[in-house]
Amino acid sequence: MLSERMLKALNEQLNKELFSAYFYMGVAAYFKDKGLDGFAKWMEAQAEEELGHALKFYDYIFDRGGKVELERIEKPKQEFESPLKAFEAVYLHEVGVTQSIFKIVELAQEEKDHATYQFLQWFVEEQVEEEASTKAIVDKLKIIGDHPNGLFMLDRELGAKAPKLRALLAQGGE
Repeated sequence: MLSERMLKALNEQLNKELFSAYFYMGVAAYFKDKGLDGFAKWMEAQAEEELGHALKFYDYIFDRGGKVELERIEKPKQEFESPLKAFEAVYLHEVGVTQSIFKIVELAQEEKDHATYQFLQWFVEEQVEEEASTKAIVDKLKIIGDHPNGLFMLDRELGAKAPKLRALLAQGGE
């Protein structure tokens, strides 16, 4: 059984993960509108990942006898000054998610909830990867500056990380 405090924290994180998916779709829409389809695909793939994270929390809450509480999701930002500003927002968002995960880890330690502590270790590792990958793209965008050739090359590179859900739906998969 989860304590009330832990259940509340896990539900809050579940809702943050759902917002993260929504946030990434908003950033994808910005890039799609700018004709940067590779950037958009990268963001769409990230949105799918975030939905997967939400499902992990959803399942874990039920596995531990808790009740899922879904909240209203706020509208994400869809306008940015530049691709760099968009990725800086993404990086800062991931830093915030990391801090949120760390707070739940600390709560699990405080409550001696070993199962939840173990469950969260996957997310701790995932956030290291998320922060590193978004920071690397921010750094590349700073180097590229206003050079369209560099931007289009990065667009092509990022497009390699394509979302999978559309392909499954196109095949009639579920």
